[in-house]
Amino acid sequence: MRILALGGSGGMGRFSSFAISAFQNISKVTIADLNENDAVEFANNFDDRFIGTGLDVSDIDKLEKVMKDHDVVINTTGPFFKYGVSILKSAIKCKCHYFDICDDWEPTMEMLKLSDEASKNDVTAIVGLGASPGISNLLGLKAINELDKVSSIITGWDMSSAKPEDESSQVGNNAAIEHGLQQITGEIKVYKDNKYKMTKPLEKINIHYPGRGKHNVYVFGHPEAVSFPHHFRDLKESLNVCHGSSEIDIYVLRTLRWLVDKKVISSKRGAYILEWMERKQGAPSEEKQIKGLPAIYGLATGTKNQKTASVAATLSVEDLTNISGMGEATGFPLAFGLKLFLENKITQKGVFAPEGGAINPDDFFPLIADHPIEISRSWEI
Repeated sequence: MRILALGGSGGMGRFSSFAISAFQNISKVTIADLNENDAVEFANNFDDRFIGTGLDVSDIDKLEKVMKDHDVVINTTGPFFKYGVSILKSAIKCKCHYFDICDDWEPTMEMLKLSDEASKNDVTAIVGLGASPGISNLLGLKAINELDKVSSIITGWDMSSAKPEDESSQVGNNAAIEHGLQQITGEIKVYKDNKYKMTKPLEKINIHYPGRGKHNVYVFGHPEAVSFPHHFRDLKESLNVCHGSSEIDIYVLRTLRWLVDKKVISSKRGAYILEWMERKQGAPSEEKQIKGLPAIYGLATGTKNQKTASVAATLSVEDLTNISGMGEATGFPLAFGLKLFLENKITQKGVFAPEGGAINPDDFFPLIADHPIEISRSWEI
């Protein structure tokens, strides 16, 4: 298999590139980046299957010319609200299978609509296979599978876990930070009362995590909120939420949102401030992850044996503390998806979010650790 790694030397992509270097059933890997020198230099860290090249993904003709010499595209080029849809369309046109870490809800909805086209071209495409989205979706799927019927799915994550990577080929604003600002300003789409709705981000809601009690969380703009209803048509509610180490974190974010929405400061300045904030935050303590909300989780509510029930799934604390940063948490799941595809454990054609049925979570999670999942069931509390 010949792999095209778009953004493969960036803050997220370098981790997936490192992981796939151990895969023996790959004959060629092209590390493509806007910065050609960095792409070439990074590719030189690996064996002779790896080469580096300069590539501007907004140049569709050149992008498709490169794609036609590859079998699979793994895309970590952000922000996805700028480039996600066009790159996937090109991959489908060139009959390249496709995996990405898309973390924006707007392009996710558009990319899922391309499923029939992908299927006709015999293409498998998985969008949003990082940490959140990605691991969070598959945790949500594990929770859903415990219930007889599901009405609500909430995926959540701890903001203090989202520390930007120091090393990247990227110049200027970090794409992940640009994404984060996009999802706390303006309006976001969620699924409530059996339909999609636009709402203000960072709205406070209260959730009950089985065995850990009630907690305040804050609605965030993310693909999980829109992809679960696409694949699970009986849902009444689908939300993605975040929480911080204190209420002060949320107050500061809301202030930053107001400043950008009111054009008191520019989006560029807002992104710089957000990146500074995230670098200042410490990782959640092990005690906090055991007693409070986990760093990442899926929480499903519905019925079990004709009784109201809820189930939550998270990674074990040991595995969470072994993850050193956002790049590792996001880049490795993307590589795991490619591994499953190369082993013929992902075979469905079309465009899918991670929970869409193309990935078996019981194939995926053992790639993280031997016993990585902790499941909390309301009927066992």
